[in-house]
Parts: sequence; C-alpha cells; structure tokens
Amino acid sequence: MSTIGYKRVDVDGFGVAYREAGPVNGPTLLLLHGFPTSSHMFRDLIPKLADRYRVVAPDLPGFGQSDLPSRERFKYTFSNLAKVMTRFTEVLKLDRFAVYVFDYGAPTGLRMTVEHPERVTAIITQNGNAYVEGLSDGWNPIRAYWKEPTQANRDALRALLTPETTYWQYTTGVKDTSLVSPDGYNLDNYYMTRPGAHEAQLDLFLDYASNVDMYPKFQEYFRKHQPPVLAVWGNGDPFFLPAGAEAFKRDCKNAKVTFFDTGHFALETHCDEIATAIRDFLPGSR
Repeated sequence: MSTIGYKRVDVDGFGVAYREAGPVNGPTLLLLHGFPTSSHMFRDLIPKLADRYRVVAPDLPGFGQSDLPSRERFKYTFSNLAKVMTRFTEVLKLDRFAVYVFDYGAPTGLRMTVEHPERVTAIITQNGNAYVEGLSDGWNPIRAYWKEPTQANRDALRALLTPETTYWQYTTGVKDTSLVSPDGYNLDNYYMTRPGAHEAQLDLFLDYASNVDMYPKFQEYFRKHQPPVLAVWGNGDPFFLPAGAEAFKRDCKNAKVTFFDTGHFALETHCDEIATAIRDFLPGSR
C-alpha cells in the first residue's frame, strides 16, 4: 500500500496543504473537494487508487489546512480558487492529469479545465454540478442572496455554517447513517471555527452565482473537446439532483453515469464502489 504524505507548498505566497500518494512518475489524478470539507474527504479513496496513480489532493484556499487569509488580503471567489489551484498544479509540475471534482471542486476544476484543456485527460464528477437542472430547491436561500445581496440575506445563510447543518449534509439521503464516520463532519466543523472562516464562506455563497453563469461555457468545452467523463453520483443529494449527472450525456457523447443510493458525501458510504468505477474508467488502472 502506498504511503500518504501530508505536505505543504508555497503557491506565490499562498500556503496550500495537500495529500499525496502513489508513484511520482505515474499518471496523475487531482482530487478537488467541496464545501465545507477538505482533502480529508478522500482519506479512504486515495489508498484504493495510489497503487497505479499519483494521487494529489489539495485543500482549497480557505479550507482545511490551507491558508485562510483575511478578506482584505484575498478575495474569496471561485475565479481566485481556480487561479490558486492552477498555479498549484504548475508549482508541482502536474502537466497532465485526470481531475476528480466534487461540489465546490467542480466549478473550481472546470474553470481550470476551460482555461487549459490540454492539461486534463479525464473528468470524474462526484456530485459536482455543471447544469442548471442539477440545482435543487435547497439552493433557494442562496439564490435569494444572489438576487438581493443584502446583509439580512447574508446573515440568513449563517444557518448553513452550523454543526447541525454540516451533519445534515453528511446524512441526508443516507439509508444507514451508522456508516458515516463522525470524523469527517466534526473535522469540518473544527475548520469552520477558524477566525474569518464564516465570512469567507459567505463570500463564496454569493459568488457561486458566477459558476451558474459559466455553465454554458463549461458545456461548450464538453461539446468541443469531448473529454472522457465519469459521473458517480449520490442520488439522495439534497443540493445536486440526479438530473445534473444525466445532463453530462447531452454534451459528452461517451459520458458514463452511475448512481449510488446515498447522499451528497457519497465517499462516506460507497468508497469501494466509487473506487472500482474509477479504476474501470481510467485507462490502465487495472
């Protein structure tokens, strides 16, 4: 079994923490996590892929062990997350890689892909949305903030940053919640207590509207470049509906879509099945 290294790198003055395992010269798989978690969400998946792949899982800016600069020093937008992550891959000399995107990792990774399509060999999307029909009514409070970015609408979203909501995210749609380790949501809640974390996350809630605006550009990329796409989707996700997974087939002729009977954090309950799907999908991984 490949040993996982817990590392940190300076990316133009921004400290990015990341996990890495697998052969340095092997084909690379970049794992991009979502809200409100970190690379910790990949703790079980990495060992299942690292025999063949160089697996690299960074903590996004403002998440996990990566830097959380003040809003005066860093503007929390998805464009900036993508810029830091693009430079992260360049600093690590990841010239070609497949990318696994989940939740916030999807607009981050797809922005990177649109900017540098020549670098991406394949896309694995696990509840990582790129279509309007994938957005559930669970987005309505955030949509209200997009429409009217008032302090009242901003403050109304603070309920999404509580431990109770984190637990709800992890367990909604899960048939047997005893399979969900408390380590994940408790660690997420710990990181959320860092000074400035709530305001950074509220800024990202507001800026998520820019991702929806970019959906047509993402879809144009799919149609033009026809990247290999695997969608592995928890069908009980309260935020990203199964229709969002099926929609990839519209633009990517050979997209493969697989549903699992679980929630948003599908790796918590179906890591073995998702790892098998990835190994079947990525070239030469068996």
